[in-house]
Amino acid sequence: MTTTAPQGRTELLRPDRTPVRVLVVDDEAPLAELLSMALRYEGWEVRSAGDGAGALRTARDFRPDAVVLDVMLPDMDGLAVLGRLRRELSDVPVLFLTARDSVEDRIAGLTAGGDDYVTKPFSLEEVVARLRGLIRRSGTASVRGESTLAVGDLVLDEDSHEVSRGDDSIHLTATEFELLRFLMRNPRRVLSKAQILDRVWNYDFGGQANVVELYISYLRKKIDAGRSPMIHTRRGAGYLIKPGE
Repeated sequence: MTTTAPQGRTELLRPDRTPVRVLVVDDEAPLAELLSMALRYEGWEVRSAGDGAGALRTARDFRPDAVVLDVMLPDMDGLAVLGRLRRELSDVPVLFLTARDSVEDRIAGLTAGGDDYVTKPFSLEEVVARLRGLIRRSGTASVRGESTLAVGDLVLDEDSHEVSRGDDSIHLTATEFELLRFLMRNPRRVLSKAQILDRVWNYDFGGQANVVELYISYLRKKIDAGRSPMIHTRRGAGYLIKPGE
C-alpha cells in the first residue's frame, strides 16, 4: 500500500465549509493510522476506533460523513456495528474493509446496508477514491473547484483573488495574497521562513526573516483579528495554518 494522494483533486467540504469527517474503524492500529494519514492528506477530519463499542461512541460524538468499517472486530462484527450505526446515522455511507473476498461475504455486507466493499490488501488510493464517490453521492458534501482553497471557514479563490472568512470579505495586497495562498496550499504543515522567502519573494534566505514576520503579522490582523486564530508560530521552525478551534 502507498500513501500517494491523487494530484489535481477537487476538495470536498461540508455545507458549513468545514472539512469532511471520516471515522476509521479497524483493530489493526498500524493500518488504521495509515488510513487516517491518507485521509487527512485529503484535507479531511479523521477519527479512529479499534472496536465496535468505541466506534459507536465516537460516531455519536463525531457525527461522521462517512465510515470505513472493518468487518472483523474484537468485540462485535462490522455488520452488527453497522446495524446499530444505522439507528442513529441512517444515511451515513459505510465502506467495508475485510480480508474475506467471497461473493457470499460481499453480498452479506452490502445487503446489511454497507455502501461499498474493499478487500485486504488494498491500495490507499482506491479507498480514498471510493470514499470520495460515496460522499459525493450521499449529498453530504459539496465539491469545491480546483481554483478555490479552503481551510476551515477561510476561503481563497485563486482565479478571482477573493478571500473570505465566514461571511466576511478580506482585502489583501498582492504579497499578502501570495503568502496566504502558500500557507493554505500546505494546511497543518509547518513552513520555514526560508521556504516562505523562496516561494513568495523568490530569493534565498539571507537575513531577511524580518519581512516574513512582518507579513505574517499583517495577515494575522486581517485573518485572525477577533476570531479563533488560524495562523500559528512554531518557534524555531516556522509558521502553519489550520482551522480555528
